[in-house]
Amino acid sequence: MKKIQLTLLALVILLLLSGCGSSDAAVTPLDPQHLIVGVTAGPHEEILEKIKEIAARDGVEIDIQVFTEYVMPNIALAEGELDINSFQHQPYLDNFKSERNLELIDVASTVIFPMGIYATEYGSVSDIQQGDLIGLPNDPTNGARALILLESAGLITLTEGIGVAATVIDIEENPLDLRFIELEASQIPRQLDELAAAAINANFAIEHGYVPTEDTIFLESGDSPWVNVIAVRTGHENDDAVKQFIEYYHLDEVRQFIDEHFQGSIIAAW
Repeated sequence: MKKIQLTLLALVILLLLSGCGSSDAAVTPLDPQHLIVGVTAGPHEEILEKIKEIAARDGVEIDIQVFTEYVMPNIALAEGELDINSFQHQPYLDNFKSERNLELIDVASTVIFPMGIYATEYGSVSDIQQGDLIGLPNDPTNGARALILLESAGLITLTEGIGVAATVIDIEENPLDLRFIELEASQIPRQLDELAAAAINANFAIEHGYVPTEDTIFLESGDSPWVNVIAVRTGHENDDAVKQFIEYYHLDEVRQFIDEHFQGSIIAAW
């Protein structure tokens, strides 16, 4: 009997300890007075600087961490070095977190950066010549986006229904026998002089002095599905700090800043 009582006591203690462990493992809400937000250099950074200025009026500090490529902002978010990031469109986030098994979630839409085809020597897609070398982003989602853009421009035809999974091997028709080179997205503007044309994300184009509405030879339409999003670690999507950040981002003052500062090259998507 005594042995049974001791066993029961041990079980009770174990359950109590387990309960304490579960409480300790609970997600700690983000600090609404101080947020670390990751962005890519260029327009995302400029928009966040405006939001930082607005938040400061309420005594809220936003620490902006700037990245020059697309991989580390999600890694840093997943590892807890960031509280929030704002730099990527929905298909990229979905693909990235699936490939790397990351617990990230989108919480709000931000802006659309229309991808464009740029060229230093050509004034129209009709000027592109037989066998020309075309630059594409080398990450899967932006690569697919670029191929869809080239198809919209009438340069290639993709496998029917392939959509955001498209790669160069899915090109079914290539009447000009165009050659394609896949490059890191942020580097393409620097290498444009070595290419006949290239598909460039608007944020990297703007960062290098291009104006998408003026300097492209073909521009993605305004109803693009490639909407950028705010992302957080799963478990923080309902934090008051996150809701407050979204409210700041979606203010009319921020929309006006985007409209006036970027003059239609970037479109508010809320």
